[in-house]
Amino acid sequence: MGETENTKKAPKKSYWKGLQAEYKKIIWPDKETVAKQTGAVVAVAIALGLIIAALDTIIVTGLHFVI
Repeated sequence: MGETENTKKAPKKSYWKGLQAEYKKIIWPDKETVAKQTGAVVAVAIALGLIIAALDTIIVTGLHFVI
């Protein structure tokens, strides 16, 4: 039974060590890059929202003429 407890504890240590090692490999972007990417995401989201709203309006208007 002592071996089972040691076996359960050993992976936790190697997991955390591995996690720390991987975390140190991360290259964090600078503020300028984050700002540019955030701006791009917001712009694309707004553009898609406007396109969907326009298509919705066109489809509803078209359906009113049909009905």
